[in-house]
Amino acid sequence: MTKDHVVAIIPARGGSIGIPNKNIVQLAGKPLVAWTIDQALGSKSINEVIVSTDSKEIATLASSWGAYIISRPKELSGAEASSEDAIIHALEIYSKKCNIKLSDIVVMFLQATSPLRKSDDIDLALLQFQKNNYDSLFSCSIVPDLTLWTFVEDKWESSNFDYRNRQMRQNSATQYVENGSIYIFRAKRLMREKNRLSGRIGSYVMEPWQVHEIDEPDDLNLVEYFINEKKLAE
Repeated sequence: MTKDHVVAIIPARGGSIGIPNKNIVQLAGKPLVAWTIDQALGSKSINEVIVSTDSKEIATLASSWGAYIISRPKELSGAEASSEDAIIHALEIYSKKCNIKLSDIVVMFLQATSPLRKSDDIDLALLQFQKNNYDSLFSCSIVPDLTLWTFVEDKWESSNFDYRNRQMRQNSATQYVENGSIYIFRAKRLMREKNRLSGRIGSYVMEPWQVHEIDEPDDLNLVEYFINEKKLAE
C-alpha cells in the first residue's frame, strides 16, 4: 500500500474586504499567514506546506517562512472564487512539478484566518482521518446553548430547537460548529466532487476557544488574547 503524501494547502489571496491585506496583517508579532505556515511546518505528518496566492507580497513573505509557493491566476483570486477551485489548481501544478500521483495525495486544507490551531491538532486530526478511513474530515468546536433563529416571510422561527418546548440544558443534544481550522480529504475525491467534504465525513473536535476566526478588525484583538493566554507563541 502506498504511503500517503500529505500536503498542507493554505489559500491566501491578496484582496480582502473586512481587513485590508488581511493575510499579512500583524498578529501577536508576526504576519497572519505565518501562524498557519509555522503550525503546518511544526506538524510531524505533513510532507509539504503550500501557499496558493495571487499576491507577490504574500508569496515573498510566505516563501521566507518556508512555504512552497504556487501562483494563483486572477480568475481564481476574486471574492467569488472558491477555496476548492484554488486548491484544485494548486494540486494540478504541484503534482506535475513534483511527479506525484494525485491518488497518493492527502490534502490538509488550512485557512490562514483560523490561527488558533496547534501543530498537534493537525497531527491528531490526520490520525483520526486515517484510522477511521474517512473520505473527508472537518474540525469543529462544541458550542453550548446555541439557539439559532431564522426570519422568513416576516416571521421568526427557531432553527435548531423548538421554542415551544425548550429542553433543559443538560437534556439538549451536544451541538458542534464547524470552526474552519482544519479540513482533510483526498486529492482525487476533491477533483471528482469539487467539494472539501464528501463521502464518509468525520470530525476532529477542538477546544471552544479555537472557534474564533479573523474576519473583521475586532477579531484581531480577541484572537491575539487567546494566542497569549494559551501560550501559542511559545
